[in-house]
This record gives sequence, C-alpha cells and structure tokens, in this order.
Amino acid sequence: MRTRAVRGEPAGLPAEVTSFVGRRHELAELKRLLGSAHVVTVIGVGGVGKTRLALRAAEEVHRSFPGGVRLVELAALEDPGLLAQAVAEALMVNQHSTRPPLDALVERLQGRQSLIVLDNCEHVLAECAVLVDTLVRALPELRVLATSRQALGISGERIVELAPLPMPGPDGDSAVPLAESDAVRLFAERAAAVVPGFEVTEENEEAVAEICRRLDGLPLALEMAAVRLRALSVGQVLERLDDRFRLLTGGSRAALPRQRTLRALFEWSYELCTGQERLLWQRVSVFVGCLDLEAAEQVCAGDGIAREDVLELVAGLVDKSVLLRRESDGAVRYCLLDTVRQFGREQLAASGEEATLHRRHRDYYRKITSRAWAELFSSAQQSWVERLQRDHANLRKALDWSLREPGEAETGLAMTAELLYHWSGYHLSEGAGWFDRSLAAAAEPGEVRAHALWAGAWIALLRGDCATTLARLEEATAIAERLGLRVTLGYIAFLSGMAAVSGGDLENGMRRYEEAAAVHRALGNPIGLALALNRLALANAFLGRPGVRDLAEECLALCDLYGEGWHRAYALLAVAIDAWHRDDMREACEIDNESLRHNTAVGDQLGLGMNLEAHAWFAAGEQKYERAARLLGVVRTCWQAVGARLPEFRYMGRWHDECEAATREALGEHAFQAEVSRGAAMTREEALAYAVLERAPAARGPAPFEGRIAPLTRRETEIAHLVAEGLSNKDIAGRLVISQRTAEGHIEHILDKLGFKSRAQVAAWVQERLSERADGSASGPVSARRRPAARTT
Repeated sequence: MRTRAVRGEPAGLPAEVTSFVGRRHELAELKRLLGSAHVVTVIGVGGVGKTRLALRAAEEVHRSFPGGVRLVELAALEDPGLLAQAVAEALMVNQHSTRPPLDALVERLQGRQSLIVLDNCEHVLAECAVLVDTLVRALPELRVLATSRQALGISGERIVELAPLPMPGPDGDSAVPLAESDAVRLFAERAAAVVPGFEVTEENEEAVAEICRRLDGLPLALEMAAVRLRALSVGQVLERLDDRFRLLTGGSRAALPRQRTLRALFEWSYELCTGQERLLWQRVSVFVGCLDLEAAEQVCAGDGIAREDVLELVAGLVDKSVLLRRESDGAVRYCLLDTVRQFGREQLAASGEEATLHRRHRDYYRKITSRAWAELFSSAQQSWVERLQRDHANLRKALDWSLREPGEAETGLAMTAELLYHWSGYHLSEGAGWFDRSLAAAAEPGEVRAHALWAGAWIALLRGDCATTLARLEEATAIAERLGLRVTLGYIAFLSGMAAVSGGDLENGMRRYEEAAAVHRALGNPIGLALALNRLALANAFLGRPGVRDLAEECLALCDLYGEGWHRAYALLAVAIDAWHRDDMREACEIDNESLRHNTAVGDQLGLGMNLEAHAWFAAGEQKYERAARLLGVVRTCWQAVGARLPEFRYMGRWHDECEAATREALGEHAFQAEVSRGAAMTREEALAYAVLERAPAARGPAPFEGRIAPLTRRETEIAHLVAEGLSNKDIAGRLVISQRTAEGHIEHILDKLGFKSRAQVAAWVQERLSERADGSASGPVSARRRPAARTT
C-alpha cells in the first residue's frame, strides 16, 4: 500500500509502505514495454495486484519521463462524463479555465515526455479508450500505463496479463518449491506484520501452502487471510476457507470499499458483467479446473442463453478476466480461479439452478466417457486419451455427483467402467477407489455391473489384489452366464488368464488367453481380440517360445485395420523381445523404440516401463553394461511411479534378475550402484532421450534380418511379395486384413525406397532377390502367407 508522495513530485506517485513481493519478470516486461509502446495495459482478475505492479514500474522508470509521472485513480469515479475532468484535476491542469478539459490536457502535456498511470479503468472502459486514444494521437511523447479487468481495445495497445503469484504444488509436485513461492513469501510477510515473530515452519508449512493454493495466489486474498491470524491459527484459517467470503473481510480501512472484503471485490467484478455474462459465470462455476468451448455450449446454453451466443459470452468473460484463456497443443481451454468459481457457485445456488446445472454437467461427461470407450480402438484413440487427461477433474466431479445423487449410482458405475484405460494407464490408485465405491453403490446385477466387475478386476490385478480380482470375476461370470453376455465372457476368460499367470499357472493362463481370443474373434470384437493376442505374444516372447511373430502380426494387422496404436505398441514389444532372443539386437532396439514412441505419445506408464526394461536387457546383451545399469535405474523410478505390481508379467522377473546380475558382475558393486543412481535421478524426458539413442552395431555385426529384404521393413517385404504375385491393392488389404489405404501407403514407401515408379519394377526386383537367394547368396525368402485375423466388421 502507498500513502505518501515521492519527494519533488507532490502530485506524482504515492510511496510504498509495505513490501513489494515477487513479480520480477512481469516488472521487467512492463518496463521494457513502456520504453516503446504508447499505451500499456495491465489486466487481470480483481485482487491480483495490478495497481501495485503498475505503480512499482512507474516509479522505477520515472527518470525516463522528465515531463512527470502522474497517477490518476478512477475507482471512485461514478460519472463517465467526468473522466477528462478527473484526469485534468489529477494532472493539476488549471481548473478555472473555460476550455474543455481535453483541450486543456493536450495543451498542458504538449512537448513533454510524460507518463500517466490510469488505475482501475474497467467501469469507465469505453470512455477511457476514447480519451487515451485521443491523447496519444495528439501527443507522440506521452505514455499511458493503465490497469483494468480488461483491455482498452485501442490501436497500438500492448497487454500485460497478470497471473496470480506462483504457488507451491500439492505434495511437493511443483516447479516452485515452497521456500521460493512468492505467494508463501507474501503471506508470511503480511502475517509477521500482524503477529510479530510469525514464521513458516515445518509444523505449519503445509497449512500455509494450502491456504496459498486455495486462495489461488491472489495477493489481496492472501493479505486478508494473514490479517485473520490476529484471532486464528494458520490451521483454523485453512479450515474456514470453504466460507472464504465471510472469513476474508479484513481489508484496510483506508482502502476503497470494494477492496475491504473479498466478497465486495468480486461483487464489483460481477456488476461489471452484462446480465447474460453473469448467468454464464454462474453456470461455468459447476466445472472444476478448466473447460472448453464445447463443454460451455453443451452445459451452459438454454434457459436464457442461446447456444450461438455462448462464444461471445465466453469471450466477454475472458476480456473481463473472469475466465482465464489457456492454450496447449492447439487446444484452447478456459479456467476459473477457485475463488472466482466459489463466488459463481454462490450466485448459482441463489438462482435455484444449481441442481439442474450439476445434472447437465454430469450428463455431458457421461457422453464423453461413452464416446471415449466406443472409439478407444480406432485412429481417434490418442486424441481421446489426451482429452480424458485434460478433463480428469471434471470426470471426477461427475462421478462423485452420480454416486452421491439418489438414483444415479448405476450411471456412475458405467462411467467408472468406461474409464478403465484412463485408470490403468494414468490413475491406477484413484481408479481402484472409484471401482470400490461405485460397485458398492450400484448393486443391480445387470450388464453394467458385469462390465464394471471385469474392468474392476483388471485394476485390482494390476495392484496385486488377487483376492478382489477373483471375487469380481466370479460375480461377473454368474451375471454374464445368466444374461448371455458373450463379449463379457470373452473378457472374463482374458482376465482369468491374467489372474492365472499372476498366480504362477502360466499354462492355464495361456489357455485362457487362447479361449478369449477365440471368443472375440468369433464375435468380431477387435479390442478383446487384440488384448488376447498381444498377451499371448508377450508371454511367448518372454518365455522364448515359438509362434510369437504369428500372434504379434495378427494383432498388428488388426490394429492397422482400425488405425489403433496402444495395443499395437504391446504387440511390437513382443516382436522386439523375440528379436532379442534371436540375438538380432538392431531389430530388437528399432522395434522397441517404435513401441516406446507410441507409449510415450499416449503417456502409458505401464507400457513405458516394459519398453525401458527391454532396453536394459538389450544393452546388457550387447555388453553395454554402464548403459544397462543406468536404464535399470530409470526402470526402478518408472515402476515406483506406476504403482502397479505387474504380477501379470511376472515372467519378466527372470530376465530382469539376469540382466541385473550380469551388469553388477561386469561393473562391480560401486560402479553399478553409481550408474543406477544416475538413471534413477533422470527426469522423464532425459530418460526417454537416453533410451532411444542411436545405437552402433555390435562388434560382431548385426545378424541378417530374417524374412526381410533390405532396405525394406518386414511388412514392406511381405507386401512386395504380394505385388510380385500380381495382387491389387484391394486384394493385398484383404489378404493381410489391413485397410486399403494402409496397403497403398506401404506400396508408396516401397517405391520411394527402391527408387521405382511402377509395381512392375517392384515385381521384377523381388524375383531377382528370390533368384539370388536360391543361389545361396542370401537366406530364404519369407513366405507371403500369414495367419489372417478374423474380420471384425
């Protein structure tokens, strides 16, 4: 806060009487812009510190403005028509002149390098825009620094959007450690002012951090919370933040009325909105975290808001700093600070629409989970994975509402089951909790429960809870047999196989996998078939058994047909392990890297861990023991992060142990532990970059690529053989059970690699290679035949 004038500038800037915390980067940017732009506007939500930043910047650059730096406070101005007069008075322009105030201002500022700080423009925004535009056009040496909830919207204006102060993340997961958090520093300094000797200690640091998070790092709210320490402990302040608008009323008596309580601050922002913008503010408050435009249109339109108007209303709330625009990977989303959301929810509750909006919110995300499950095995897979991750907080809220609202538990159960891959790949422990809760809440023994039971059995198995797994599979079997749910029985066979393998009964497990594959192949269920095939391929690969390629390539063909990548990555891993068993290290690494790239793209931690395990084994197989040890360290961290016990892949244990033993013996204990520690300390990005390093051939040279004609891949070699047989693109697609477009793409790659322009040249080239091999100059050709996948249309 500032209360006294700077020496020599009786009408200039008020001086600071409390410390200025943080904002180093924003301050530097503001000073830079003031050196070149005529108009700079600091925008942001109420209480974020716009005025403090603007005044600090103006004070630090005042020597660059010999014509003077003047503050014009507009918060108390109620009549927009008096704006020019108010500015003239602040600049001490002759008040007795008969000339219009604007003309007098221009005359006074003519030829002077001056800076005017216009504070709190939002309620007279249009008038400020006209005034500022007129002044800077008439006075080329004038600079204007404005603060507002939204931009002035004039030509040449530069914007600095002020975010809340950086806060420590939950559970220490943050780029901003608690000791370096500006929000914590501000709270601690203000708290020490009201409670002498106050410090952030080990006993109160988590409560202080949570107060900062709950108040969104808003400086004014943090200062008000600190004032409450006169009567309450840190823990008591935190406990009462659910009713923050009642709690935080300790603003300075010298402040404007709207800055004396948190409620008054947001009521001011609310009044600046149009009627429809207020209605939208209320409705978007049902979301948690962020939302996109589609969600706003689906949930918030109707009953006073036309769907076609939602975009403009969203834009209006963004302009007024109620919604914060965030863009990532080309997707734009809109976020609400928690305090802004709480104010909106109070208004929503008062409107009587709260129950309706909560149901609309749940219904929207019910459609999302249904579509995601239906399109999981398709080319849209990755986009759905990313979308579910973005919407995680809202999915959680929709589930919670369903399980709390009478009569809605079965919908919550269905949503929980449809999020199976979301839970297994990213939120395993949380997913286990949702299955426990939803299965307990919805007991109707129908198809929905059967689905949830086998999906919940999978999650339990990944966490090593075999008793829960078997109990859920037994109940699911009874329901599926009674209702004739054949697809469900196929999944139960698959999960029974997983459970058997986890229990050490490998042979029975593989029989159940085969049974599952037969069921899903007969029913044309591609996702169930792909699951069974890749587990069979992986089991055979890890055990060094034959038949891996047939199984994996059937799975790959099925995945290619649908444009699917997740299950394809697991099938590729099986092929990589098979190549490793055949001592073809180059192929093993190339194929595992391809699998790793897709698992990285979708963020599958389980798949990444298996890929990195395999890379460690490959490195040890090439006697690159330092690399193997470092990768073992990476793997250790990866498995800890996953939280899965992986009993389903217990046959990996033998190879892990052999890799570790060989590496430890080769390096010695001290060097081994040092490399493991280096790997364990790597960030995810560093670990992935290290894993996919280009690898030189082993000293003995790579083994010939069995069944492949260089420079073609195995798949391209096979398609080249079919071209030589005279098959059309359509026939090739049918033979290999891939899409015609995929076949055409492979043929284009073949032509490009070989430098040919026609299929006839490819056919002649294949025949020439076959002749060479018949003469003994190369290994025998791969057969163009493969086990066809069942059609799943």
